[in-house]
Amino acid sequence: MVDSYALEFIITSVITIFALYNFILSRKNRSEAATTSNTTENITTATGECRSFNPNGDVDIIIVGAGVAGSALAYTLGKDGRRVLVIERDLNEPDRIVGELLQPGGYLKLIELGLEDCVEKIDAQKVFGYALFKDGKHTRLSYPLEKFHSDIAGRSFHNGRFIQRMREKASSLPNVRLEQGTVTSLLEEQGIIKGVQYKTKDAQELSACAPLTIVCDGCFSNLRRSLCNPKVEVPSCFVGLVLENCELPCANHGHVILGDPSPVLFYPISSTEVRCLVDVPGQKVPSIANGEMAMYLKTVVAPQVPPEIHDAFIAAVDKGNIRTMPNRSMPAAPYPTPGALLMGDAFNMRHPLTGGGMTVALSDIVVLRNLLKPLRDLNDAPSLCKYLESFYTLRKPVASTINTLAGALYKVFCASPDPARKEMRQACFDYLSLGGLFSEGPVSLLSGLNPRPLSLVLHFFSVAIYGVGRLLLPFPSPKRIWIGVRLIASASGIILPIIKAEGVRQMFFPATVPAYYRTPPAA
Repeated sequence: MVDSYALEFIITSVITIFALYNFILSRKNRSEAATTSNTTENITTATGECRSFNPNGDVDIIIVGAGVAGSALAYTLGKDGRRVLVIERDLNEPDRIVGELLQPGGYLKLIELGLEDCVEKIDAQKVFGYALFKDGKHTRLSYPLEKFHSDIAGRSFHNGRFIQRMREKASSLPNVRLEQGTVTSLLEEQGIIKGVQYKTKDAQELSACAPLTIVCDGCFSNLRRSLCNPKVEVPSCFVGLVLENCELPCANHGHVILGDPSPVLFYPISSTEVRCLVDVPGQKVPSIANGEMAMYLKTVVAPQVPPEIHDAFIAAVDKGNIRTMPNRSMPAAPYPTPGALLMGDAFNMRHPLTGGGMTVALSDIVVLRNLLKPLRDLNDAPSLCKYLESFYTLRKPVASTINTLAGALYKVFCASPDPARKEMRQACFDYLSLGGLFSEGPVSLLSGLNPRPLSLVLHFFSVAIYGVGRLLLPFPSPKRIWIGVRLIASASGIILPIIKAEGVRQMFFPATVPAYYRTPPAA
């Protein structure tokens, strides 16, 4: 294998070239982006005073949405003394098939925000790593938790229970108010977002104003087009089942089956339930109504399921409570807008294969809290907007590492008839099976414990080089050499576009971005 220092030097050189190219493009397109941000749709111009419960302007921040990001943000800002209004479409307990696995890095952020008790009293399960299955073989990948307190681990749970706990915690603060309503538009006056217009559950149309509006209305956001350039992709859909009263082959571990055509996930969500997520490539899934889905699960997926949970899987299919959800990915491409900010899935999404969404959201909240803490007055919207541009750079180490890993792993883990992609998939499984640094490094990235983009790129290309080395030993042949070349090209084709979408300069050289050094506006 190539010496790691030499490999790191080569990769760093390539990244530097991409950074220069990206810098030139960003300067060229900056004026276009600014023009676009001033001509966005879905913003309602305020023609009068805001009609709301706060006629005296007693709200500092409006948060749209009370999911994971919105609820955690409301509690965090409320705890810092901000007066917060949260407007959520439905305050009943959500029932979703994703957002159920919190990585250890996310749990550490939860502790940092003072929300760790929200995983208590909901039958949450500790998760200590992953078990990877392929062609009848499996390997266990443990989180590198030796240096942490014994309580530090991943957590898996019912998403709705977790969200309700955070909503309760946020609403327990006297300066945080949760209101049920549907935000229909943002209110703009002279290019500054002044608040929101919304309908209450009684169909009353009201407006609410605040110096800062933070949009956290989730993956189906109807407000994001006003504040960013959304390039949403739907590479696949999840089909969700719940297996009851069964034991996974590796207790307290997430299970990833490298199936055909794509991965299948299993992880506990309570002491008696196991979530199964079957990835179906593309935007169309077999029909549930006419029985096509049940047939697909029984004939295509079931034979690939570990025998220990095969019967429970069939029983779950027969029970019929089958759910589907599109898997969306969207790089963060904000229009800095005075008076408003995007957060959570409304702002940035990645494939949920690696369970990194909540970790990114909670990390973003920590960054934003630290930026807002020294500010007493949020009323100077243009200065605040310029200052908060640093948020987009400071979030990059964690967000870009998890986003890139999610996109790259999904493509590697999917089956392909291409011999080079087949070799890459097998090389990834065998590389992780080596244990030691070969598994600890990637798993520490996956868990959010080591958010270092360069380390991610180094491990990714190490897998590719490992795969090439296996092809060329003991005796290379022209066919094997050609597959090796295509393997490297395939690896580059997987990861480099994701890195470009994340922003090469912000991802690897954040200190060169002027916004990195923004200071708080004068009070």
